[in-house]
Amino acid sequence: MDEQAQTKQELKNVSRKLQQSQREVDKLSQRNVSVTARLRKIRTAFDDASREEIRQIYDAALDAQQRLFAMRGQMEKLQSEQVHLQAYVEQLATLSGQMDNLSAVGEGGQDAGAVDLIESVIQAQEAERQRLSRKMHDGPAQALSNFILQAEIAQRLFERDIDQARIELDELKETAGTTFQKVRDFIFELRPMMLDDLGLVTTLRHYMEAYQDQIEAEIEFSATGTERRLEKYLEVMIFRAVQELLSNASRHSTGNQIRIQVDTTETSVKVSVEDNGEGFEVEEALEDSTGLIVIKDRVDILGGHMTINSAFGHGTRIAFQVPASAAGQAVFA
Repeated sequence: MDEQAQTKQELKNVSRKLQQSQREVDKLSQRNVSVTARLRKIRTAFDDASREEIRQIYDAALDAQQRLFAMRGQMEKLQSEQVHLQAYVEQLATLSGQMDNLSAVGEGGQDAGAVDLIESVIQAQEAERQRLSRKMHDGPAQALSNFILQAEIAQRLFERDIDQARIELDELKETAGTTFQKVRDFIFELRPMMLDDLGLVTTLRHYMEAYQDQIEAEIEFSATGTERRLEKYLEVMIFRAVQELLSNASRHSTGNQIRIQVDTTETSVKVSVEDNGEGFEVEEALEDSTGLIVIKDRVDILGGHMTINSAFGHGTRIAFQVPASAAGQAVFA
């Protein structure tokens, strides 16, 4: 399996980079210890040292710590990638075994379709995990490293300039508040608890309001029909589908308006996502977009159908309809 070999090679490359980063961290840690020792020494003879000498020592200490924090952040990112790739290799190995078993039974079209679906779902899940991992590293993880540095700066300033120390603490507090909100957003993306408590439509409204702050295009959301609770597996499937389609529209359409509509009846749920962007080639998108493939396969499994209407220069409209109570209650997390 080409995918399995490629993933193993990626895992090997990440592991090698991780070893190199560990060696660099060890060197920077030794340098940090040395600079810290010099800093302690100059503190004991603060009155005898020149202002230039003090400035150089403090600059060296800050530079050493910043480099160390940055390298440790890179290591955390590589470690996260390593864990995900290892899990993916194991999943692909399991999938390979299932494919071998299916081959032994026979080359049935239905079996091949099931294998394709399993592989598509795994790829989509891993892509989403890697995306969130990168966002966590570039956002909250980096901010937490800066918290430590800002706290140390403020601690040192209390000995020399209390007013400046207060300014540093105010900035630290503001950054902490922003980071806390980002962490809440990540938790919502991973699994919105609101979906379990308040249902699909309320959760989608909340998600649209939060997502609107992140993009320039205007989002218009409407819900019609009977607003009621659906089976949990169905609410999760529809939420994930809208999440994927909204992300695609905001990142690739280049339009300035996105319309999302959910219509719930006694027997079915209809969802449409429409934008006024540049459009795309439908057949090509269905071959290249793992997200669209997974949504279509899930809709088909639930006994529904999906349509994609798009043309260059005329925007895109993607719609799907699923029964409100389906027989195949697969869990789509």
